[in-house]
Amino acid sequence: MKKLLSLLLLIPGLPLMAQFEDVSITSTHVGGAVHMLEGRGGNLAVMTGPDGVLMVDDQYAPLTDKILAAVREIDDGPVRFVINTHWHFDHTGGNEQLGGMGAVIVSQDNARQRMSTDQFMAVIDRDIPALPPAGLPVVTFSDRVTFHFNGEAVVAYHEADAHTDGDIIIHFPESNVIHMGDIYFNQTYPLIDRDSGGTVQGMIRAVQSALGLCHSGTRVIPGHGPLANCADLESYGQMLADATDRVRELMEQGMTVEQVIAARPNAEQDENLGNGFIKPEQFIRFIYSSLAEEAP
Repeated sequence: MKKLLSLLLLIPGLPLMAQFEDVSITSTHVGGAVHMLEGRGGNLAVMTGPDGVLMVDDQYAPLTDKILAAVREIDDGPVRFVINTHWHFDHTGGNEQLGGMGAVIVSQDNARQRMSTDQFMAVIDRDIPALPPAGLPVVTFSDRVTFHFNGEAVVAYHEADAHTDGDIIIHFPESNVIHMGDIYFNQTYPLIDRDSGGTVQGMIRAVQSALGLCHSGTRVIPGHGPLANCADLESYGQMLADATDRVRELMEQGMTVEQVIAARPNAEQDENLGNGFIKPEQFIRFIYSSLAEEAP
């Protein structure tokens, strides 16, 4: 599985465009009018039809031409909307170019606020500069927005304090597809961006909300990892809940974060899920920090 934030691991001194020359964009038909595109960065959803193209996320700026070429293999209509699931740059890097081509960029209020100001991510120890004005969403919303597009009522739901404080889930009801953004990392431990208001409690609530949208045959696009279904998502949510319960029990015994990490409360999952960008120790730190903020 490709690693989150791989841009930060690129070879020093090599020109930016050269870092992406070997990246291929692959397309998978998910259901109805929706395809999933994979490249480097977060997974995209592409909805096509007579009204044009609606995209969910847009990866890194140097990949925009490749992404558009992959979209045109599906449908040559104009890109009308781009929905950002949250502010992270591996999901928003194409905003500036796509917005300049006429696409309307949409996000949750908090996500735009973070895109418009310099941010710091402790998990990668990096300052992240604000997007230029041309790359910022021009439409934002608080809790929920509906796109009446290509014969579907596509709904974006804000999920508070999950991966960040500005995450959204996008539901394509007629196509029977859900895009989870980085609330869902399939087959690896997730990044919970504590610097951006993310919490494990919010992640668990968001998964439960998405499961409420599931029906027979629903396909689930994760922010990172392979295409999934609702049973996969339910298993992921249970893993989050079980790990949180175990960490809470150890905290109630008075253990420090280092003692909890040493106890390996999620050891049974570490081999399967701990080989991605987020290692087992980091995952436990996210949970411990989230629980430490709970009201007594």
